[in-house]
Amino acid sequence: MNLQNRDFLKELDFTQDEFLYLIDLSIELKAAKRERREIARMVGRNIALIFEKTSTRTRCAFEVAAFDQGAHTTYLDGSSSQVGHKESIADTARVLSRYYDAIQYRGKTQAIVEELAAYSDVPVYNGLTDEWHPTQMLADFQTMVEHSGRRPNDISFAYVGDTRSNMGNSLLVSGALLGADVRFAAPRELWPAEDVQKIAADLALKSGAKITLTESMEEALPGADFVHTDVWVSMGESVEVWNERVSLLSDYQVNAEAMALTGKPESKFMHCLPGFHNEQTTVGREIADKTGMHDGLEVTHEVFESPNSVVFDQAENRLHTIKAIMVATIGDL
Repeated sequence: MNLQNRDFLKELDFTQDEFLYLIDLSIELKAAKRERREIARMVGRNIALIFEKTSTRTRCAFEVAAFDQGAHTTYLDGSSSQVGHKESIADTARVLSRYYDAIQYRGKTQAIVEELAAYSDVPVYNGLTDEWHPTQMLADFQTMVEHSGRRPNDISFAYVGDTRSNMGNSLLVSGALLGADVRFAAPRELWPAEDVQKIAADLALKSGAKITLTESMEEALPGADFVHTDVWVSMGESVEVWNERVSLLSDYQVNAEAMALTGKPESKFMHCLPGFHNEQTTVGREIADKTGMHDGLEVTHEVFESPNSVVFDQAENRLHTIKAIMVATIGDL
């Protein structure tokens, strides 16, 4: 399948077949790395990594994936470049695409990464925006395929908590694209936006996906093979927002009782990380003090550290899926 020179700005940039191809390529590249038979297909390539938002997994995944494949990266953060300060996004795109074979952007609005792609002559990858998180989706679905032994159209998963986030948007649309059984549980005011729901509904008509949006954990979780969640509040938001969000979402914590609702002892827990499951970080202690929730926030420590938790397999798969995107779009296949 030829994906050369393609952007990956949102999940809908690829068809169902292309998305599945990238998952399968990720699985193969993972096996090749573990068995020390990996072939470097990006020798001499250079990738610019623009990070307006900090990252652990995305940055490390891009850098290690590039290194494994013989490519080089340049890391640009908000303080080490003129992006958006003295130089427009359009001008930055035209300059960097003269130097680099691809550009990754992780930052704020989707409009920025779309503008980068519009003015760039090389592939642009979305490492995360406020609206979408497409590289995470490949890792999530690779993880679900590996742990279930089934294709996405034969997998059921639930996402609980603040489902109007970039993770919520991406899981809803990706699940609909791939024909999965998708269940969202959240207060109605925290459901994905109507336009995102419409996109998912239209995709489901073509793929056969089943979509359930409900306020009830008891409706969403029974039969789910995987249970996803994400943080409820971003750091920097006011105390008032914290108190309001926790009040809305305290009944949507993924705890042992929630996992038991699946009715499947083998159901797995997933989280894109970082997760607020204990007080062993500065942020974790601050959250516990603000909210009074000392047994984790969106997930309890018990579930996070349980044998059913596959969060670190999920995190590892960021490497293999990001590698697959680069190999498929700028590599020598």
